[in-house]
Amino acid sequence: MIKGLYEAHLPVSNISKSIAFYRSLGLELAHQGEAVTFFWIEKGKSWLGLWETEKVETPYHPSLRHIAFHVDLNDLTAAKEWLEKRGINVREAFNFAPEQQPIVLPNNPQSHAALYFNDPDGNSLEFIAPLKIDEEIDFKMMELTEWNKKN
Repeated sequence: MIKGLYEAHLPVSNISKSIAFYRSLGLELAHQGEAVTFFWIEKGKSWLGLWETEKVETPYHPSLRHIAFHVDLNDLTAAKEWLEKRGINVREAFNFAPEQQPIVLPNNPQSHAALYFNDPDGNSLEFIAPLKIDEEIDFKMMELTEWNKKN
């Protein structure tokens, strides 16, 4: 029944700054209004709503302020450089420093490769690429370069 993510919403403190940021990620503006702005993640299939508010500093919890963008594995391997060219820094995740990313997550029954960064308001963003589906794998998180050597 469920085919994918249709929408996600994030609070932002400066809608103009956020519009520029998400455009730099290659997202297409779908609608710009007074209270909310929408970007297409995949045109006609999924979008991201940004809500300008003064209360962006509310306590952080990743389930409330995190979005993972599905990307191809080949794109993920070049994502750190791609982000840095846009003035966006990769952040530490799961005790892996930015220079160690992308990392491989053993999320059974599907393992993923991922890279983490923040938007201007500190919302957690992730580029994620599936590696193996429906396969129970027992390993610890590792750098994608290490994964590639083993697989």
